[in-house]
Amino acid sequence: MIGDSTRISVTVAVPPPLAFDIFTGEIDRWWRRGIKFRQAGAKRGFLGIEPEVGGRLFESIDGDDGPHVIEVGRVSVWEPPRRLGFTWRNANFAPHEHTDVDVEFVPAAAGTLVTVTHRGLSALRPDHPARHGLQGAEFSRMIGLWWGEQMSSLRQLCAAPRS
Repeated sequence: MIGDSTRISVTVAVPPPLAFDIFTGEIDRWWRRGIKFRQAGAKRGFLGIEPEVGGRLFESIDGDDGPHVIEVGRVSVWEPPRRLGFTWRNANFAPHEHTDVDVEFVPAAAGTLVTVTHRGLSALRPDHPARHGLQGAEFSRMIGLWWGEQMSSLRQLCAAPRS
């Protein structure tokens, strides 16, 4: 279906096992900050993935009364170092709404080709706030650009010297 998914790929300069480890274990370091990317907005917080099928993709946000944890999704596929899948819920999703993200890590001459496919976008109602008034291919293009910014951060972290 047109506008149901978006796909973005980036080559990172590390082998697949390390690319998978950085994507999952260091997600808080490469996932961009700010209201466009995190539910914490300008507040301090931490983004993490529990490394198993059924594990949470979560954001822990620092508050006056201590940390507040928000479940962003659930791990549906955990196949290191080849594949990761998770459900995705934006802050403005209703309890029953989610989309699906699949991430593949394929060996490439320069390291690893990381491909993110985000599906299920058409399940969001036409007036859903996550759409920002966009439909079909325009909406999936917006989501693809959002993931492109994220993958640029991943590529930068993978290129940084490792300690």
